[in-house]
Amino acid sequence: MKFPHSSPLSRIYTLSAAIACYSVLSAPVPAFASHPLITDDAGTIGAGKYQLEVNGEVGHEKEEGVTTQTTEGAVSLSYGLSESMDLVIGLPYQHIRATDDTTVISDHGLADTSLEVKWRLYEHDDLSLAIKPGLTLPTGDDEAGLGVGKASYNLFSIISKDMKPWAFHLNLGYLKNENTLDEEEDVWHASIASTFAVTDSLTAVTNLGVESNTDELAGTDPAFFLAGLIYTLSEGFDLDCGIKYGLNSAETDYTVLAGITWRL
Repeated sequence: MKFPHSSPLSRIYTLSAAIACYSVLSAPVPAFASHPLITDDAGTIGAGKYQLEVNGEVGHEKEEGVTTQTTEGAVSLSYGLSESMDLVIGLPYQHIRATDDTTVISDHGLADTSLEVKWRLYEHDDLSLAIKPGLTLPTGDDEAGLGVGKASYNLFSIISKDMKPWAFHLNLGYLKNENTLDEEEDVWHASIASTFAVTDSLTAVTNLGVESNTDELAGTDPAFFLAGLIYTLSEGFDLDCGIKYGLNSAETDYTVLAGITWRL
């Protein structure tokens, strides 16, 4: 991606490739955890209840003279089908912008939509187990780097251990990444998160994870570390923020996250 002396046409091509590459490397396996966490917990919201999450994030990546910034807003709605089963729908919107010293290329629009079901299979004392199958619908423009062009599916296993004031969560997942972009189709995910109740209204969170690289030619799988806070403003209404750092060159350099959660 080096192009200080390249022509305007080659710079445009390189920046367009950077947008496509960024969308490939930054696209996570679909999961709707307690924001800002990537790792989900085994809890469900309860029969007949709703949960609305409105989240935003800004990611920054710089490589060989190309700076890529992605801004994403997402809305996810959960509904309690039963005491142990939730239905979750996620609608993301992305704006991706790549620049060098002289050229700017950007794309924006609706990204791929997710539909998931979380089923808590086991709960005893402070241990809970759940599975979460999901489907991703190709609502994003794959030519603009906003989607993968085909429907795909995924399956997560979730283990949660509550040791108040601490809690720990482990996710192991698989995504069948059907796509039109020549990406790797078999994607694996592993992550672990911890939460600590600082006060009745303030919770500190940390998260560590790794995922298969969807770039078939890459030799490194992206890994991240995340830290953040969740503040309960009132019963059923949370504010959150966090920052996610890439632990290697395959992951986005850093991403700033913020969101609100409203439980009804």
